[in-house]
Amino acid sequence: MRPDRGTVQVETVTSKLLEDNLPGDPHVRDLWIYTPPGYEKSSERYPVIWCLAGFTGRGRSFLNDGAWVPALNERMDGLIATGRCKPAILALPDCFTHLGGSQYVNSEGLGPYEDHIVEELVPHVDAKYRTLGFGHRGVMGKSSGGYGSMSLGMRQPDVFSAIACHSGDMGFDWCYPRDFGPAARRIRKFGGVAGWMKQFAAQPKKREADFPALDTIAMAAAYSPNPENPPAFCDLPFDWETGELQPHVWARWIERDPLTMVDHHVHALREMKLVFLDCGTEDEFYLELGARQMAKKLTALGLKHEYQEFEDGHMNIPYRYDVSLPKLTAALSP
Repeated sequence: MRPDRGTVQVETVTSKLLEDNLPGDPHVRDLWIYTPPGYEKSSERYPVIWCLAGFTGRGRSFLNDGAWVPALNERMDGLIATGRCKPAILALPDCFTHLGGSQYVNSEGLGPYEDHIVEELVPHVDAKYRTLGFGHRGVMGKSSGGYGSMSLGMRQPDVFSAIACHSGDMGFDWCYPRDFGPAARRIRKFGGVAGWMKQFAAQPKKREADFPALDTIAMAAAYSPNPENPPAFCDLPFDWETGELQPHVWARWIERDPLTMVDHHVHALREMKLVFLDCGTEDEFYLELGARQMAKKLTALGLKHEYQEFEDGHMNIPYRYDVSLPKLTAALSP
C-alpha cells in the first residue's frame, strides 16, 4: 500500500432495527469505511464524515470512478496530499431499498433508516475505529443524500455537528410535482401501483419512462407511509386514475420538506459547526429554487451558513466534494 493512499474496507453489519422491515428489504448491509493515509501506523483519532448516496445509490457508489472522475477515496487522498483537506474517516452506509432509496428517514412503509444510522452504524464505527466522537461527526450527500444530510443534521444534533448538502431535495412544491403527471400516466397503464411494481421488478433493464413513477412512489413511501396500503405501503399525493391531488397527503410531504423542518430545528442548526449548501443554477429538478429559499430562511433566522451556486445541472457533479470536504474536515478537526 502506498503511504499517500488511504485504505478502503467493508464492514458487514447485521441490523436488528431493519430486520422486520415491512417490504422485506435486506437487514444485513455493507458499510464501506475509508481511513486516511497513515491511519494504521498512528495512534491519532479522527473526525468522521458520513457520506449519504443519492437516490438509487448505495454507499459503495461513492467508490465508483470514471474517466477524469476519481472515486471518493482517491479524491480524499488527493485533497489530503495537497494540504487542502485534513485527514478524516469517511463512512459510506447502504440505505438502498426495493424502491431505490429510503431518504434516510424512519418510515413505517420502508423501515427505520434514520435510527439504523444513528443507533447502529454510528456506535459501530466509534467502537471499531479511532474516532473523536461527539462534536467531530459530519454528514454530507448529494440529492437524496443532501436531503438526508439536512434531515439528520437538524433532527440529530447530538450525533452530527456539521452538514454539507449538495443539490439536496428541498422546496418540494417545485422539485416533486414535475413527476406527478408522467407518474400517474405510467401507473394507470399497468392498472395501479401493484401492477406497475410487478412490471418494474420484472424488467432486466429499467426503462426511463418508469423513473417518474419510481421516484414518486419511493418518496411517498418515505413521506406518506401507510402500512395498510400494500404493496408500496404508502399513500400517493394524487389519484393515479384521474390525477386529482390529495391535499391531506401532500401536507404530510410538506412536513418533511427541509424548508418546513428548519422552523422546528433552529436550535440544532445554531449549534452546527458548519452548514454548507450548494446547487447548480441549471438543476433539472429546480432544486436551486429550494436552496435559495433555504439560504434566505437561514439568513432571516440569523443562522450561520454558507451557500454557493455553480453553473451546472444535477448530474455528474462529484467535483463539488472538493469544496465541501475541506470545509467539513476544517470544522470537525480538533
